[in-house]
Amino acid sequence: MSFSNTNTGDKPADPYREKNLDDASIKDKVEDLSEFVTACKFGMMTTRDGSTGDLVSRCMALAAKENGGIDLIFHTNTESGKTSEIDSDPHINISFLNSAGEWASVSGTSEIVTNRSVVKKYYSPALKAWLGDLGDGKHDGGPEDPRVGVIRVTAKTATYAVTRKNVVSRGIEMAQGVVTGKAPAVNKLREISEQGIQTWRSSNEMVQ
Repeated sequence: MSFSNTNTGDKPADPYREKNLDDASIKDKVEDLSEFVTACKFGMMTTRDGSTGDLVSRCMALAAKENGGIDLIFHTNTESGKTSEIDSDPHINISFLNSAGEWASVSGTSEIVTNRSVVKKYYSPALKAWLGDLGDGKHDGGPEDPRVGVIRVTAKTATYAVTRKNVVSRGIEMAQGVVTGKAPAVNKLREISEQGIQTWRSSNEMVQ
């Protein structure tokens, strides 16, 4: 069931989407998405509080990517609230935004990884500043500190929009849209389906 408030007949109800939807190859979609999130570096991670059902977001720095750039890696303190939320409900969304208004949304499932070989692979000395050294010889913020973990986000679907024109050209087209009532083609709006991501992940596994 989907929400609708009107019937536009044979006219597109969402002309912006129709005008900007970019049907690129799965290779171009994933590689451009991967490049965009890397450039953004910081994203908003949204999880669900298992006790209240509320959605909770916080800014997270992207630590790494896996499977050809489609799956995302973040550092975490295993004793923080977000790990309890992920343990309760692994569904997750990561969103990215830059100053040009370009954005990306990645939805999928998450897991908390405490395996030391994985933690060491992605460990950064900068984590010591966030976790601190408790002075007990164990919780020192180093790679063997059991509080240091990894959140692995396995993407299920993704949507993103990157600009296809410069600022001046976008401004002109937006102004024309106001006058003519026609949606401007200013972005490359790209959607990556669950099937597309599975195909990409499988192809990367074959070449590794």
